[in-house]
Amino acid sequence: MKGETNKILGDKRRSLILEWLINNQEPITGKELSERTKVSRQVIVQDISLLKATGEPIMATARGYVYLKENNNLGHVRRTIVVKHTVEQTADELFTLVDYGVTVRNVMVEHPIYGDLTGSLMIKNRREAKEFLKKLNSTGATLLSKLTEGVHLHTIEAEEEVQIEEACEALRKLGILLES
Repeated sequence: MKGETNKILGDKRRSLILEWLINNQEPITGKELSERTKVSRQVIVQDISLLKATGEPIMATARGYVYLKENNNLGHVRRTIVVKHTVEQTADELFTLVDYGVTVRNVMVEHPIYGDLTGSLMIKNRREAKEFLKKLNSTGATLLSKLTEGVHLHTIEAEEEVQIEEACEALRKLGILLES
């Protein structure tokens, strides 16, 4: 790697990564951390794993790493919803939720072999939803819901219950929300 002589080593590097994550409101990509510390992306992945092993609340999201501060409850009300939609309806689902001020914390599916699989999202506005969709398209990756014929769960969060109720009603009208 270029500039190897300037790379930041071991404990000092992990301390800096932790400091950057704690002090940043937005996710930081592994690539950015790699460039800042002049080490490979794989070293960053190992560093994040080591930090998590010491109990640091770091979450990997589609947009990068975030530090979950104790008061990082993005809202006051949290609910798990069950939805079903096609890949083409993903934008409708995400835009509907964030337009009502709802944060989409994660996606969960039940896999027949591995059990519950959860992916962190932390999407709270249209810009972040667009970034997620762009990354989905540019990488050729598939959604977790492909494993379950479109059925999946989201943990969602908002400041007020009415935001979640209105968002769920909008998803219901789109035929996306599943209910018992």
